[in-house]
Amino acid sequence: MKYRFLPLLLPLLLPLLSALLAACGGQPAAETAAAAPARPATGNPTPARPDEVTLSAAQQKAAGIETGPFQHQDLTTDVQATGSIEVPPQNQASVSAVLGGYVVRVNVLPGQPVRAGAILATLRSPEFITLQQNYLQSRARATFLAQELARQQVLDAEDVGAKRKLQQARADYASERAAVRAGAAQLRLLGLSVGRVNAGQIAASVPLTTPVGGTVKAVNINPGQYVSPQDVLVEVVNNSDLHLELKVFEQDVARVKVGQAILFTVRNRGSDEQFRARVFLVGKAFDDDARTVRVHAHLEPERADLLPGQFVAARIQTGAARQRTLPEAGLVQAGPLSYVFVQTGRAADGRATFRRLRVRTGASQSGNTAVVPLDPVPDTTRLVRRGAYFLAAELGKGQDAGGE
Repeated sequence: MKYRFLPLLLPLLLPLLSALLAACGGQPAAETAAAAPARPATGNPTPARPDEVTLSAAQQKAAGIETGPFQHQDLTTDVQATGSIEVPPQNQASVSAVLGGYVVRVNVLPGQPVRAGAILATLRSPEFITLQQNYLQSRARATFLAQELARQQVLDAEDVGAKRKLQQARADYASERAAVRAGAAQLRLLGLSVGRVNAGQIAASVPLTTPVGGTVKAVNINPGQYVSPQDVLVEVVNNSDLHLELKVFEQDVARVKVGQAILFTVRNRGSDEQFRARVFLVGKAFDDDARTVRVHAHLEPERADLLPGQFVAARIQTGAARQRTLPEAGLVQAGPLSYVFVQTGRAADGRATFRRLRVRTGASQSGNTAVVPLDPVPDTTRLVRRGAYFLAAELGKGQDAGGE
């Protein structure tokens, strides 16, 4: 009984059910459309790859984007080194007294030019007089012994004297002659004239002379001061043969050869002027503390305005190789690696797509830098030669928008 009215109600219920289903299904779709914000239309659609960016023709013109292939150039590879300007050991002298004495007079000042053999100071000591006295006494005794030897030779020839006396006379004369020669050498070492001493002119003071010519670097004495043989009284430096003494680290030594050119600057000089030198000696032993090798180089040309002891920063040009290069405006520095951009496509309306590549940079010369791509790149690839930082900024904007 309860189902007999169902056939009569179905025609009435079907339109009502259809209206309810339409109302329930359409209202959420409309709410979703209203709730979803409209995506703004941008000139740079998000590319399929995160390392790509697309620019319109107007954007490329405004940013000054220029493209082209690699350029191949012969670039020199450098070894960085530090050191100082020095002079050879034979061009500098630390002048000391042969015997201790008192300073009577000082004849030079620091910075004063002097010639080899010039008198720097005068010293006085009673010991100088004693040496001259001993020399004259030995000379007089040698004269007497020479006469005694002659008498013994005459007696021996006449078979009157004893052989022992002749032999003793010869030994005494030879011993005294040695004393005379030693005394004369001591006087010359002091700077005294043996001829004047032989003439009886005994000097109470001796001159202190320089063995090399050059410039007085330091004067460490004053009149009245007592000096001993171990004291350095005056320092003289000859700047006519300046050279570089550089310290090269262990990992770079194998690349340094005799004859290589060097460019260097002098620190604290007040200018960035570059000087030239050439390697003439590479050390064969390591310094134990810093694990460096000393490299010596001649200045080209000689410079009179440089001074020994000045610190320098040098670049040793170890060789030249043909390498791929890009202008600095085509590189983006980002920590230990750098980036370049490759043009991957161009549309009919002028829009172009660029992809970022990682590279390793090398030597720079005349505004161009050697680059080594970390992925294979043909020489004919069109790269961005100017405007790389603009592309990097645009790529950053796209990545930030994608992250939001």
